[in-house]
Amino acid sequence: MTSPQSTTRVIIVGAGPVGMVCALALSRRGIPVTVFESESAPVKDQRAATIHPSTLEMLDELGIVEKIREHCLVSSTYRFHDRPTGDLVAEFDLGRLKDEIRFPYVLQYEQYKLTASIAEEYANASDFDVRFSHTLIGLTETASGIEVEYTSPVGTERMAAAYVIGCDGGRSTVRKLAGIEFEGFTYPERFIKIATSFDFKTVKSNLSLRNYFSDPHEWANLFKVRGETPEGLWRVILPISHEEDDATALSAARVEERLQKFFPKTGAYHVEYVNVYGVNQRVAATFRKGRILLAGDSAHVNNPIGGMGMNGGIHDAINLAEKLPQVIRREAGDDLLDLYSRQRRHAAVNYIQAQTIANKRLLEERDPEVRRHNLDELRRTAENLDTARAYMRRAALFDSLRDAAAIT
Repeated sequence: MTSPQSTTRVIIVGAGPVGMVCALALSRRGIPVTVFESESAPVKDQRAATIHPSTLEMLDELGIVEKIREHCLVSSTYRFHDRPTGDLVAEFDLGRLKDEIRFPYVLQYEQYKLTASIAEEYANASDFDVRFSHTLIGLTETASGIEVEYTSPVGTERMAAAYVIGCDGGRSTVRKLAGIEFEGFTYPERFIKIATSFDFKTVKSNLSLRNYFSDPHEWANLFKVRGETPEGLWRVILPISHEEDDATALSAARVEERLQKFFPKTGAYHVEYVNVYGVNQRVAATFRKGRILLAGDSAHVNNPIGGMGMNGGIHDAINLAEKLPQVIRREAGDDLLDLYSRQRRHAAVNYIQAQTIANKRLLEERDPEVRRHNLDELRRTAENLDTARAYMRRAALFDSLRDAAAIT
């Protein structure tokens, strides 16, 4: 085992998009990294897929955008619909920000593909080492480093590191071992995500690649991803009552019933995959405790309406990768890591949490008068150039980055 006094290596726990972007960004700054992933191989999880313009700017600095662009769907617009009436309420076009931002669009690119593209291109060199089937079980801080205990295919082992970064999801082992509270709440309802190859544009022509449907009884999100075929897949996200068990929700008959209610059509839907998941709004009490740092879902989780979770996590990773090398090289004191925690926790609480909670409330509002007012206000916001631009800058997390950077 390497002596902790002699290592500058950083261990990242979790080989998802946040962990892999953080590893790449640290590697580019000359910091050796080892990534531990408890799964035996990259997981093809069907979660986040939208990469916002602010995140694209960061990924472009790492040379990632040019490598993935041809494999993505490009979307400059997103639309809000009134599901009961079928009316289009508002359209926001990122093209209206083309004079302000480098990427006036989002890329629809599933997170497992982003992870795989980084791993294939850069990982498994000695200084960018990704290890699957490696599960963290213990952390012990020393005077000048941190000792990591983990299980691997050959048994229980230990490794010394300068710092450990937890990018291991909402149930983060790193966060739990550090004893950091995860503050917030769990929604009583769950969400169901259904992917189908059926092209919804054949029955509703006013769809964008990203759509939000307001409904007092069953709001919905609908967006398209590339999937594994040129035709792509449409993902539908709907709420599930806490009274409905998973087995019922996942049954073929119930899935078909939901899709037919969403868009009735002749013949059955071809369903590519379906999953049910609980949803939390939580933020870690701190993103730094000694030599342990948190980023992404380990530090904050939220509902998926607006596609902010993965993007906010990548913003964590880039912020941390700018600061940590300075501390390791003793160009700055470790209070710089406290600044990371303050900046990114501010962004998580005041932007990612606040915006995703507001997005859900907008879509699910039941009071007829409040609902009418909200949709009218959204319509007016989209129609006015200045308010539309302000709305899109906030939704794309540019405001969160600006405000976080101002924190000292």
